[in-house]
Amino acid sequence: MEKNAIGQETSYFEVADAIWGLTDIFANVFVVKNESDGSWVLIDGGLKTGYSKIKKMVASLFGEGSRPAAILLTHGHFDHIGAVKRLATEWEVPVFAHYLELPYLTGKSAYPPADPSGGGGLMTYLSEFYPKQSEDLTGLVEAFPGIDASVPFLPDWSYIHTPGHSPGHVSFWREKDKVLIAGDAFVTTAAESAFSTLTQSKIVSGPPKYFTCDWLRAESSVETLASLMPNIVAAGHGKPMSGQEMQQDLLELAYYFQDLAVPKRGRYVMSPAITDSSGVVSLPKEGSNPVEMFLTISAVAALSALGLALYARYRTQKSLF
Repeated sequence: MEKNAIGQETSYFEVADAIWGLTDIFANVFVVKNESDGSWVLIDGGLKTGYSKIKKMVASLFGEGSRPAAILLTHGHFDHIGAVKRLATEWEVPVFAHYLELPYLTGKSAYPPADPSGGGGLMTYLSEFYPKQSEDLTGLVEAFPGIDASVPFLPDWSYIHTPGHSPGHVSFWREKDKVLIAGDAFVTTAAESAFSTLTQSKIVSGPPKYFTCDWLRAESSVETLASLMPNIVAAGHGKPMSGQEMQQDLLELAYYFQDLAVPKRGRYVMSPAITDSSGVVSLPKEGSNPVEMFLTISAVAALSALGLALYARYRTQKSLF
């Protein structure tokens, strides 16, 4: 819990110099300040419930009526884009994403379907009911400009294409102090577990299994990020982590990725979703398994309990404002 300039408690947290984060129920958003001119950007948009929390966070940081230079997306899954359309429209600012993510952000293609059979955990079994279509940001979203991986409005940063969890997934990197905003290329909690998700228990984990549609590319992405040896990592799910233990855990995740991250079975384990710049080209067949069907039914029975827990967390967060 942080305090603002006049000593009021806030629900956002400091990640590193000029970087702040906010957890909206179970998804993180980040604000990054351009230290050269004082402007700032929002990275990702959390769930739809994050709108008022984000507005209050940035008002506390930069003053009432402040607005970013842009909104940057690691990717467009429902838990990273929920408040983006409303905020971008209200602020009248552009939204940037990797060009391979644009088909899913402009209504041209749905994402590869979630895989409730891969990885276990309540959040995985419930993924069958998560939104399959992203928000349509036509007229708001555009591709990152140029080919040099520079980030609009953040001269100290670069973006790294880290596909696997989604086709156009990117992570953001600040070389001068080795800070990594990883999105869902890997996360710092067990995203498949409702308990870990709610308690934000710290563990370096692979990308959320239920949405990852290309495990070979996901492995390559984690290897790329681990090779950077970041000092601080902030992911789309879980608390920021730092230090040598985190670095070692990330290296181990990369080295033992097949054992630590890839589910033993699942729709995309043997065959990835095939995508291109137009969206989904083809999908592996969806398997049927009586045990998995039973687990899905059990997950539906548990949905009410999870919903109550999430709502209680939301009400607690809301009361802080």
